[in-house]
Amino acid sequence: MQGELAHIGAGLAAIGSGAAAIGVGNVAGNFLAGALRNPSAAASQTATLFIGIAFAEALGIFAFLVSLLLMFAV
Repeated sequence: MQGELAHIGAGLAAIGSGAAAIGVGNVAGNFLAGALRNPSAAASQTATLFIGIAFAEALGIFAFLVSLLLMFAV
């Protein structure tokens, strides 16, 4: 019973990986929309773009690690 619940919890934790993909798409899409409105400012904002993508992707990696821990550590 406990193993089954761990797998359900792992599946729920894996939803965070999909949410991270949505977050990365949101960050990149908003950057592109802003860059098309003001192309001269786009070059100075690329570092902010990469920082935002890294934070969003890190949350997905953490969710993936939690799901792996729930599957194999329990």
